[in-house]
Amino acid sequence: MAHHLSIHPDNPQARLLQRACEVIRQGGLIVLPTDSSYAIGCQLGDKAAVERVRALRGVDDRHHLTLMCRDLSQIGQFARVDNARYRLLKATTPGSYTFILEGTRELPRRVLHPKRKTIGLRIPAHAVTQALLAELGEPLLTSTLIVAGDDAPLTEGWEIQERLNGQIELILDAGTGGVEPTSVIDLSGPLPVLVRAGRGSLVPFGLA
Repeated sequence: MAHHLSIHPDNPQARLLQRACEVIRQGGLIVLPTDSSYAIGCQLGDKAAVERVRALRGVDDRHHLTLMCRDLSQIGQFARVDNARYRLLKATTPGSYTFILEGTRELPRRVLHPKRKTIGLRIPAHAVTQALLAELGEPLLTSTLIVAGDDAPLTEGWEIQERLNGQIELILDAGTGGVEPTSVIDLSGPLPVLVRAGRGSLVPFGLA
């Protein structure tokens, strides 16, 4: 049964964050709030957990999963970022963006796109997520909480528990989640390319 924890959206309780981190480190899947919609997350290096995320989403290895990072220094560790890309990232993070970037050797090959060797990266602007990443001490591998067969993310903690009980271990419920996903910007090439328009403004990338 999935543990359902009601967490304060602005001042998250330390004991609940610690419990979530324990679940992650033990190979569990958690649902967490973000500045766009709820996401499902697991530990980066846990092969079985990554496969469970993909199965729940109904996606294969060509679908970019997202490495949720606390700050730019973490992104620099896991993705190739030159000066121009760094300036763009600095101007737009934290925020409701997912960036497609070429991964470094720090990443397991199984989480990279099989042909392009890219991954999604993001720095969310949400107090709970930021506090969780700080407590965890490492990035979290995530995906938008859209269950296979659905068209939109799940938004309510009770519904998440009802639909996914037995498929996840823990829910951090910070209230009703959003339905608009992040804007996805591909920065792996010479110029920014819009993959998906979402919450984040496209103006900084010249794509509006």
